[in-house]
Formats: sequence, structure tokens, C-alpha cells
Amino acid sequence: MQVRSGEATVVTRFGNPVRVLLDPGLAWRMPIPFESTIPVDLRLRTTSSGLQDVGTRDGLRIIIQAYVAWQVQPDPDSVQRFMRAVQNQPDEAARQIRTFVGSALETTAAAYDLSSLVNTDGSKVLIGDFEQRLRAQIEKQLLATYGVRVAQVGMERLTLPAVTLAATVDRMRAERETIAAERTAVGNRQAAEIRSAAERDGRILQAEAAVKAAEIEAQSRVQSAAIYGKAYSQAPQLYNLLRSMDTLNTIINPGTKLILRTDAAPFRALVDGPPGLERSK
Repeated sequence: MQVRSGEATVVTRFGNPVRVLLDPGLAWRMPIPFESTIPVDLRLRTTSSGLQDVGTRDGLRIIIQAYVAWQVQPDPDSVQRFMRAVQNQPDEAARQIRTFVGSALETTAAAYDLSSLVNTDGSKVLIGDFEQRLRAQIEKQLLATYGVRVAQVGMERLTLPAVTLAATVDRMRAERETIAAERTAVGNRQAAEIRSAAERDGRILQAEAAVKAAEIEAQSRVQSAAIYGKAYSQAPQLYNLLRSMDTLNTIINPGTKLILRTDAAPFRALVDGPPGLERSK
């Protein structure tokens, strides 16, 4: 006889298993009816739980579907255990595994809030942890009962019933509104800090400008006094005339009407002209 790759061969004697052959290749057995062989498929299989309506820790309902990748453990005890449990029928094994997974989904989901499975914040979603917990619940049972090794467990689908969906949308909306309010408050605070800094900087600039203006005005007065002093020393009569004109410019504007003597200062300059100059006739 020949043992095929991906299979185990169980040799039975008068219907009772006597040995399990796992290595591919040729092997011997006694002729029928003394001994016969039964092939057992060791290839990896996938079974889906189907849609399951389960409850979460916070009292909401979800519809979830998981899958299990499994195969008969390639050792003699596991192969014989598989044969006894399901009469070497992979489809029957898949049906019973679905039952196990359905029960495990109910207990696993009860350990999580809905927000841990459905959330706009990816850091709060615990799907990976959910799958690990689900696997831990079923792999020992499947190995002990059916001789089956669990290779992988994953979540195929997760949906929400109408009531749960409405509650989830409301929760997400509240979370978004809270985040928006927090960001608005931060923006307002930063804007107030910027305005305050700008006003402070403006006051500093204004003060500095006022100081500089005062310095410039003082310097101009000093320079003006020096110029007046120089003009007086060079032409005293012209200086007296200019100072008189400055006085007139200070006290008279276009709307001013004055009746004053012209022979008195400072109006004498308008009649006599600069002192020392002869009047035209």
C-alpha cells in the first residue's frame, strides 16, 4: 500500500485501528480481510461560524462572523481521536466546530464593550485581542475532543443591528463633538495668547517710538537753538526780524482778526522792516 502526502493512513485489523502511518511512501499491511486501511485528510481546512447575534459587555447587540483554520494534528493519538469523534467525516467535524465557535463568540463578546470593537479611533479597537481570546477558548477543546489543531482564528464580518447602529452613531457623534469642542477651546486660547502678545509688542513699539521721537525733537531743538545762536551772532538785526515773524506765525492764523498798534513789537517789523534798513519812498 502507499501513504499519500497530506494524509495519514490508519491500518485496522478486523475493524479495529492497530497503527497510524504518517510518512508518505510505501508501507506494508496484511491482506484483506485481515487488515484494511482508512485515509485521514491532514490538509488545512477553513470553517466559518456563520452570522451570530451576540451581546457585548455594555448590553448592546452585534452580528459577528468568524472563521477557523484547522487541521487534524499529525500524530497517531490525534488521528484516532478524529476518527472516533466524527467517523473520519471532515464535513461533520466542520459542523461541530461551528457550534463550538458560536458558543465561544457569545462568551468572548461579553468581555468587550462595543466601543472596543467599533470605533473611529483605531487605537481603541481591540479586534486582535478579541481574536486571540476567541482562539484561546476553542483550541484546547478542539484538540482534546477531535484531535484538531487550530491554525488561525479571525473575524470575517461585524455588523450592527438597527438599534445598536443608532446608539453607535449617537456615541460617535458625541465623541466627535467633544473633540471639536476641545479643539475649539485650544484654538481660542491660542488666539487669545497671540492677540495678547501682539498688543504687548505693539505697546512696546509705541513706547520705543515715543522715546525716539522725544530724542529726535530734543536734538532738533538743540540744533535749532544752535542755528538761531549762530544767526544772531552773524546778523543780529536779521535774527530779530525772523524771531518776530515766528512770533506772528504762532499767534495768528487765517481766522484771526487783530487790531494792534503797528509801531509796537512784534508788528513794527511789518512797517519798518529790518532795523538799520532805509524805508523806500
